[in-house]
Amino acid sequence: MTNDESTRGRLAQFIAHASGADSTEVDLLERMSGGAVQQNWALDVRNVGGHFPGAQRWVLRMDAPAAVDESLTRSQEFRVLQVMHGAGVLAPRPLWICEDTSVAGAAFFIMERLAGVAAGHRVARDAQLVPDRARLARELAVNLARIHSVKPHAALDFLDTALARDNISHYRAYLDTLSEPHPVLEWGLRWCERNAPAAEETTFIHRDYRTGNYLVEGGSLSGVLDWEFAAFGNPLEDVGWLFAKCWRFGQHRFPVGGVAEARDFLHQYEEQAGRAVDAFALRYWQVMAHVRWAAIALQQRERHRSGVEPSLELALTGHLLSDLEQEILVLTGDTE
Repeated sequence: MTNDESTRGRLAQFIAHASGADSTEVDLLERMSGGAVQQNWALDVRNVGGHFPGAQRWVLRMDAPAAVDESLTRSQEFRVLQVMHGAGVLAPRPLWICEDTSVAGAAFFIMERLAGVAAGHRVARDAQLVPDRARLARELAVNLARIHSVKPHAALDFLDTALARDNISHYRAYLDTLSEPHPVLEWGLRWCERNAPAAEETTFIHRDYRTGNYLVEGGSLSGVLDWEFAAFGNPLEDVGWLFAKCWRFGQHRFPVGGVAEARDFLHQYEEQAGRAVDAFALRYWQVMAHVRWAAIALQQRERHRSGVEPSLELALTGHLLSDLEQEILVLTGDTE
């Protein structure tokens, strides 16, 4: 999407129609930082009349030029946000979906813009931003338990089911498409296969619940972002992802996303969710998290290499692979 008068005019027309406004003026349309998989644009408008009169600060979320296979479509992500709001989850409220690509060049939806800071390095390191780490961990736990309270149902029938063995098959199939071998990732998958849980609970899972994908305002959690990887699966996958070393932003003394001690999160989560998180299960899903992130990193690298979406961020993501492989070896080092 380009920030030109023509695009702003089409967006204004769409918003006026969707909101019932007499007229809409777009004051700001600006690409936001982050959003390596999808694009987020800050959208400030002024409406005359309608359901949202006056000045409004929203986010326009749209497809990136090169897609990641695991990502939901924007209409699917929009529906996920609707269901999450109904479940009382802290997340941006979705407003309108537009699948007419002539408006902005790709499908998009508009959602409310929540206050707060999402940048992982700041959330993990800035004591003024997060003065009470234990409180933030408890809030993350309560919110995740609320997410996991959503069970498979018809409103989300487009979501895949991704339990442990499904993940293993999926990642192995992806590695088989690559021209170069990745023996450490194959080792990690084999370890996950040998140690897969015999039975698994199935709930809605976010699949990217981590520091960097939630907003902190006034020291508290204000909302969770980036729902494009949502699925039905083992709820402990989300817990392992949050605890994975790759999402601690260098603050490794705080295993909960670089922000808190394990006990601060686990006690609250177990109480709210009504399920236990034993030490081996947590370790298992941390291994799976690093294998999965390695596969995504390879996909991101290929988006850059293909020339469809040249990006320094995507190129550098591919260079994370050696760190991810090292952690897989550490986590699996004293078991078969």
